[in-house]
Amino acid sequence: MEEENFKIALLLIGAGKLTNLYFVRHAHSTYTPDELNRPLSERGFTDATMITKILKTEEIDIVVSSPYKRAVQTVKGIAEYINTEVEIIDGFKERTLTTVSANDFAAAITKVWEDYNFSWEGGESNFVAQKRGVETTFNILERYKGENVVIGTHGNIMVLIMNFFDRQYDFSFWQNLDMPDIYKLTFDGKVLKNAERLWRRI
Repeated sequence: MEEENFKIALLLIGAGKLTNLYFVRHAHSTYTPDELNRPLSERGFTDATMITKILKTEEIDIVVSSPYKRAVQTVKGIAEYINTEVEIIDGFKERTLTTVSANDFAAAITKVWEDYNFSWEGGESNFVAQKRGVETTFNILERYKGENVVIGTHGNIMVLIMNFFDRQYDFSFWQNLDMPDIYKLTFDGKVLKNAERLWRRI
């Protein structure tokens, strides 16, 4: 009931000019224990160039990103192209699965998707992470109504946000995302009107 009331309250706020949000899952990164500063790999930088080429055709106005370096690096090219800075927004960082070592990542991530209220030690449940991501998204829709906004982010939080608006974007959808990936979400006010995948290798 709490989740449904949250959705209804948010969706009733405002409608009007269409706003396009371009959710960009970051490109491939080079693993380091430092989650915040993990950089793109050589392959990741190559793919980030393709991300820029695709977004150049979309008349982008604003570029925001998770604070994680790999997300920023993935969308930096389009920000430079339109002569703007990447605005860092903490709410688009990846969901925290756990603060202790997960012996079996696949089992751990499956569990939280099976039960939206379940969380591992120090981690966010699906509901908590989704609420954070959706509130951040609605803030963007309020601030940049009628504009085209690129959002550099991460697979799990991106799909949780999309799942709030349409349940077809589920665990299976997340498993089949590419890295990187781009989804253009078109909103009328705070109501999702259309979702389109833009990512392709060019």
